[in-house]
Amino acid sequence: MTTALCFDLDGTLVHRTEPYDAVTRAALADHGIDADDALVSTAQETFWRAHEAMDPDPFGQSMQVVLDETGADGDPEAMVETLRERAYATTEVPDAARDSLAGLAEDDALAVITNGMREWQLGKLDYHGLTDRFDTVVASYEAGAHKPDAAPFDLLRERLPADEYVMVGDDYEADVEGARAAGFVPIHYEGPDGDGPDLWATIGALL
Repeated sequence: MTTALCFDLDGTLVHRTEPYDAVTRAALADHGIDADDALVSTAQETFWRAHEAMDPDPFGQSMQVVLDETGADGDPEAMVETLRERAYATTEVPDAARDSLAGLAEDDALAVITNGMREWQLGKLDYHGLTDRFDTVVASYEAGAHKPDAAPFDLLRERLPADEYVMVGDDYEADVEGARAAGFVPIHYEGPDGDGPDLWATIGALL
């Protein structure tokens, strides 16, 4: 019996080391824009609206609204690239996760199902040297809908045939309820600060 173990990316495999509003503020400062809380909030709200609508350039939209609000002279593409660099640099992968993935790959197929644009999300895996650990990666943009919609899970099935599918993620609605509705076995990842035992430490003890 073949099993495909699927993992969410943000908050499960890759963890933030700084609040994202601080990352956004620092990226804007790199381009000479002193952003207060209201401007950072506007940028992030613009991103999420565009992201939910599957806009092809949600980060560009968020940077453009900053320029429009401030009247600053800037290049949205360059600002997005700075944001990307800072966003990647302020993430980490727990050592226990790296060790667990190495052990799990010996017996099972591994995959990532993540909400976001493929290039941006793959970049996180590349940055942390994890891309080769996975047999396939499905990003919601290429599936045409975000988790908990069934589309990302269905696309994963097309790309990675298996007898059983397991989904591990930190977002209860997107990863647990979405996976269950799609016929996957869901596992809720609570992280080291959750009430239950840490998933990666538990897996490591079993390998």
